[in-house]
Amino acid sequence: MSRIVLCMWMSLDGFVAGPDDGPEQGLGVGGERLHDFLAFDGEDHPTSASSHDEVGATVMAELMATGAVLTGRRTFELAGGWGGDHHDGVPIVVLTRSAPDTPPPGRARYVTDVRAAAALARREAGEKDVLLHGASAAQAFLAAGEIDEMALQVVPVLLGQGWRLFDELPGHVELELLRTLDGPAMVHLRYRVLGGGS
Repeated sequence: MSRIVLCMWMSLDGFVAGPDDGPEQGLGVGGERLHDFLAFDGEDHPTSASSHDEVGATVMAELMATGAVLTGRRTFELAGGWGGDHHDGVPIVVLTRSAPDTPPPGRARYVTDVRAAAALARREAGEKDVLLHGASAAQAFLAAGEIDEMALQVVPVLLGQGWRLFDELPGHVELELLRTLDGPAMVHLRYRVLGGGS
């Protein structure tokens, strides 16, 4: 069965974006620092990590091997919907409180129920993992018990303000550390979610 894996870059003090994020500045003031190691194509799609960073390359290879993307609407919109293609044409499932009248671009679909969104993303991914993006979405799927693993990239910077990844936890959540990788641009921590939260 497909696993839902939360994959996020965060500052040491827990922020995934700086303040004043918006369409022209998706990661907010100073938030671009969290993705310094990434290389992007002309349409803001991540393509690789810098060649000297093996940890970044490992993380990017895992991210690009996923079979579906699960995200919150705010993240989706701030990213310009990734032009309808996050990577390799995989389906994108967007959790939203209410679906707009205009359909999303590419293979993206709006879903208003957390568990239905998780089930659709797992089904669409087949045997591959589902990549989960977004702080609010992460909190919603964690509360519903729908996150299997977390791949967190901790960047050596203190942003001090902005959007925290775990600002509103659903309660006590137990994790099991699966892997730690130390790199020049970040420390990668991979956890299995054991339970709790809902």
